[in-house]
Amino acid sequence: MPAFTLYCFAQSGNAYKAALMLNLCGADWAPRFVDFFNGETRTPAYRQINVMGEVPVLEHDGRRLSQSGVILDYLASRLGRFGWRDEDERREILRWILFDNHKLTSYVATLRFMLQFARTGETPVTEWLRGRASSALKVLDAHLSGRDFAVGDAATIADLSMCGYLYWFDEFGIDPDAFPAVGAWLQRIRALPGWVHPYELMPGHPLPGR
Repeated sequence: MPAFTLYCFAQSGNAYKAALMLNLCGADWAPRFVDFFNGETRTPAYRQINVMGEVPVLEHDGRRLSQSGVILDYLASRLGRFGWRDEDERREILRWILFDNHKLTSYVATLRFMLQFARTGETPVTEWLRGRASSALKVLDAHLSGRDFAVGDAATIADLSMCGYLYWFDEFGIDPDAFPAVGAWLQRIRALPGWVHPYELMPGHPLPGR
């Protein structure tokens, strides 16, 4: 039985953050497929696993953790990689994880869901979401200009959090060439030993009928 079990599905960038961390660390882990598109997260049984009805959920050593930022923090502590050198760096990592959760992933993920899965087409809502996502990407691009990673001189869980949805630029309709520092940073993450694309790392791709 694997040491870590990750509740996930291939289309979830939030689950990818945790799955990528586990894979880069060479952890003994296994995915537990969550059938999100057929409503599993809304069932009473799944709400017993996570009252929030979301992925990812990590099970390890008798613990059950949810929220990608919490899981990344836990894994950095347990696995001893992609963490912080001191308390100042830990707070800086937290700052960028919170930026990701509130300003980047929140808009990019919603925009992608509407266009790729809900098939809404372009609407005033998607236009607004694209503007918000682009603003966050501009902030990240400026921060990454002249540096390899978000915090310090090596990849941390801040990078693994912020990259979660950004290997799908083609699915949310933003030109990646407008953010060259982000593009170069994504390539550096891709070059880390153990990197695998989310559609290959987690089960559930492609969706039936897609």
